[in-house]
Amino acid sequence: MAPTLVSAAVGALLAAALLGHAFDRRGVAVVVAAAVFPSLDAAASLVVPGATNALLHAVWAPVLVGGLLYWDTVRRPAGASTLRDRFGRRGVRVAWVALASFVVAGIGSALFAGEGAALLYPLEDARYVVRGRLVFSTREGVVQTFLALGAEGPGVLPLERAGGAVADPVASWINPDGRPGLDPGAAREFRFVDGGWQLVIVAAAAATLAVRFRRRGGGGRGGESAATDGEVSR
Repeated sequence: MAPTLVSAAVGALLAAALLGHAFDRRGVAVVVAAAVFPSLDAAASLVVPGATNALLHAVWAPVLVGGLLYWDTVRRPAGASTLRDRFGRRGVRVAWVALASFVVAGIGSALFAGEGAALLYPLEDARYVVRGRLVFSTREGVVQTFLALGAEGPGVLPLERAGGAVADPVASWINPDGRPGLDPGAAREFRFVDGGWQLVIVAAAAATLAVRFRRRGGGGRGGESAATDGEVSR
């Protein structure tokens, strides 16, 4: 599984890019929490066999939550949305971005750059990972292996089996062997980043949030000053 810090960084970038008018400390915190939430299935693996990259990485939770959000915020009559009535337009925006963060940063970090995710757990035990490449060749032009529409191969996405959730459990710092049971004496290693590209993502997320909060704070003070000046002049 991808380091939790990297998932949080991807969630922070999504928050900075998508929150819009809902961008503030609380909104960012919710989106980042959604990004790291799937990693908690590593703790569940102490009790549930094969839970890591499976229990909270399956498609069922985002499909259910997405369906409820769509029904409440889109399909219900105007003025009947529970989420909008309680938290306003800001709450709706934060909820949708948090769902995107859960899928992209939480599940995607394992599906595209990790040991894989058991997308259909517990109906299917297999973990899947997407591997592909996108290159430009002076002889062959653009070459990509992510989409295989109408061609022989693994299908639309190059999903490969990365083992079974129960038969080949994923190790984590909480549960080093990935199997039920707590071993206090086991060697544990908390990974912050696993490579240079992950460090770049973390640094980019930190810089982006710093700039966004600085600009938002400056804009807010400027707006307050302008309003005060207007009141004085009147």
